[in-house]
Amino acid sequence: MKIEYSKSADALYVYFKEAFVSFTKEIQEGINLDFDENNQIIGIEILDASERFSKTDIANINIENLSEVLD
Repeated sequence: MKIEYSKSADALYVYFKEAFVSFTKEIQEGINLDFDENNQIIGIEILDASERFSKTDIANINIENLSEVLD
């Protein structure tokens, strides 16, 4: 998983896995889900991120319960 912010595009992207985007579905204005050829979500794009989140929200990433996934 990777989280990337583009200041020039003011977009936040969460990658769940690296794969070719087969299609994109807008679920809300400015929020898009990318799917692979197997209809699995591979990423989420959030446009106008600075209007939706504070800079602190964008900069502070908190991962919880990761040990449960790794067990």
